[in-house]
Amino acid sequence: MNEFANEPLLELRRPELRCAALDALQALDARLPLRVPVLIGDGLQDGVSFDSVDPSAPSRVVAVAQATTAEQAVEAVACAERGHREWSAVPAQQRARVLQRAAGLLRDQRLELTALAVREAGKPWPEADADVCEAIDFLEYYSRGALLLDEGRGLLQLPGERNTMRYVARGVTAVIAPWNFPLAIGAGMVAAALATGNAAILKPAEQAPACAKAVVDALHAAGVPHDALALLPGGDEPGKALVADPRVHTIAFTGSCAAGLAILQRAATVVPGQRHIKKVIAELGGKNCVIVDADADLDDAVPAVLRSAFGFAGQKCSAASRVLVHDAVAEAFLDRLTGAVASLRVGPADDFATDVPPVIDAASRDRLLALIERELPAAARVARAACPHADGYYVPPTVLAGLPATSAAVTDELFGPVLSVEAVPSVRHACEIVEAGPFALTGALFTRSPRTVDEVASRTPVGNFYVNRDTTGAMVGRQPFGGGRLSGTGPKAGGPDYLLQFVEARAMTENTVRHGLVL
Repeated sequence: MNEFANEPLLELRRPELRCAALDALQALDARLPLRVPVLIGDGLQDGVSFDSVDPSAPSRVVAVAQATTAEQAVEAVACAERGHREWSAVPAQQRARVLQRAAGLLRDQRLELTALAVREAGKPWPEADADVCEAIDFLEYYSRGALLLDEGRGLLQLPGERNTMRYVARGVTAVIAPWNFPLAIGAGMVAAALATGNAAILKPAEQAPACAKAVVDALHAAGVPHDALALLPGGDEPGKALVADPRVHTIAFTGSCAAGLAILQRAATVVPGQRHIKKVIAELGGKNCVIVDADADLDDAVPAVLRSAFGFAGQKCSAASRVLVHDAVAEAFLDRLTGAVASLRVGPADDFATDVPPVIDAASRDRLLALIERELPAAARVARAACPHADGYYVPPTVLAGLPATSAAVTDELFGPVLSVEAVPSVRHACEIVEAGPFALTGALFTRSPRTVDEVASRTPVGNFYVNRDTTGAMVGRQPFGGGRLSGTGPKAGGPDYLLQFVEARAMTENTVRHGLVL
């Protein structure tokens, strides 16, 4: 098996690639709306349907999905128990080959899947392509990691005894995936479960069921038994049923802090007949800060902050939402940032010229617009981009400077294109602000001083700390992703330790001093 390497991104500046991408989008549009059934075992189950729509043009229905009931979720767990017995018995080498075949299928469908993410999740072309690449990376990376895990770990050996340790699949894994990385995150959590021999049940966010089905279809086509992988589209009902089911061993969740804490609380309750403690792998939110020191190169800092805060309309848990800039350069930084924000182009995701797309749905748009209006009077300085589009769920990229420390834009995770900027007297003071926060996901520092880098790195509690670069764009195998505090349980997705979350370790000691041997 070849050494892992990240899937290269498309060079979308090339005219021929743009034409091919638009052709794929046109072909997709001709097939809309897509159908997303409940997939349990070999059966397709019907029920009450719901629509996923294009955030850039909400009148366009991308998919019609069947809403999973709690009863169907219970049925899926029973099916997955059977599938787990079959799949966990498959040798690791064979499981790895299946995941690699699935990666190849996604690679073959790359432009079609990119177009689907543009339409269903409102991701601009570069972001949508990166989503597909990351899904491929997770499949490739975890397939190799499973082989290393299958070798076990070396233990101390003494004369007269043999000590070994192996890793075994935990059991049925419920995967509850978000909409903002509709291909990559779902594929990553499912791939980790399957690579280690667990059956998986994927419950995607209701905003992006068609992207989830594309991942499940590829895995089934590659050789994952239908009993070992189910798809349950819908809202909260199937997710709550999976979390509560005593036969579920592992819950892999990516989403909001509130939802993650509710899952942790419910999963901690052991009910009669349950013979295990559930494992919860939670990747939650962040209030990610960028520190700009007095000696920072503003030519680097301003564009990086712009990308970190407003890329994909700030709808990433890693997005920057708070800048702490040294007093000495605060005015110059804000002058440059104001001009840069004004130049951003807000528009539909399928337009190659778009910098900031719409947010995912009407509820997000209304929540963010209301927050901005509440915060505007208290801001000492405001910068906004023009938002000329009436159709779609658009929120103008907004910078609010000089807000009170208790303002919601300063303290809360907003998950949208809103950035607060505060002047601070020193980097040390900025570190104190970061340390006092409840989240610890990503953070960045802009400075020319190696001593400052060392000082901030030693103090910052974040799981992913970036120096003189964006806070987003973690790559599988290069920047293992995940944070602590209220940002999650720190699983470090895309890293060498992630698969350990999905297995149990079993040690065996054998007395090798035998008095005879029975054959």
